[in-house]
Amino acid sequence: MSKSTQRTKVHFIQNSLLNPTNPISMIVVGGGGTGSHFLHAIARADLALTAMDHPGFRVTVFDPDKVELPNMGRSEFNRNYIEINKAVALVSHINRSYGTNWKAVPHAYEPLNGSRLSEDRLANLIVSCVDTVSTRFSIAKMLSGIKDSYQFHRDRPVYWLDFGNSKYTGQAILSTTATVAQPKSKKFIPVADLPTVTEEFGELLKNSEKADPTPSCSMLQSLNEQSLYINSALANCGASLLQQLLEKGYTPYRGFFMNLENFRTEPIPV
Repeated sequence: MSKSTQRTKVHFIQNSLLNPTNPISMIVVGGGGTGSHFLHAIARADLALTAMDHPGFRVTVFDPDKVELPNMGRSEFNRNYIEINKAVALVSHINRSYGTNWKAVPHAYEPLNGSRLSEDRLANLIVSCVDTVSTRFSIAKMLSGIKDSYQFHRDRPVYWLDFGNSKYTGQAILSTTATVAQPKSKKFIPVADLPTVTEEFGELLKNSEKADPTPSCSMLQSLNEQSLYINSALANCGASLLQQLLEKGYTPYRGFFMNLENFRTEPIPV
């Protein structure tokens, strides 16, 4: 086959999310460095989508932690938020600024009723902005356990977008929680399943887990561990990935790798 006739692999969005009549439900797990920036970015995406007669997003944020001084700088917090729960602080600010009606849950994201998820743990889009490998595997196990459940629930999980980063580098990986039916196409090669970050990079994640998980106790120490702009850069690119998927109805990319030290971003093809 000649190069000019090669077809690009793409993933077509779940049909129910293509032209929704109700806001698309989203759960954001973690309101820290990346999570706080992502929420502001997705609030702007919500404004853009609603301006095009799209119903936008219905977002719930989970985070059990309070804002502390070391969170200043890399996160969307100021001193007025210190000692306030991160989810509550972020959602309150965004609701006032953008006129949204998003919800905050000042707890960890985990099942409440045995092996079944409670209703407020379900969403079409699960976005994880967490800083531990164990939490990623916990989310993966949870989503895997509900693959064959909630098939007709309006908030059935369809996609999982996971963010992760070190000091100057990071990545965002978009995956499907179950097979997404694809249309026939003469122009593209439709791909129904996008692997999760734990399936594809599980061993790398385990090997990257720090031996000392002690949180930074000062802003200087925090900035020495993670650069000032890595979180906001990741968040904006990740929000753009979701917005383009919703606007175009398909994507040839399922994420990206970023390196702010040499200012490179490499897309991950479907």
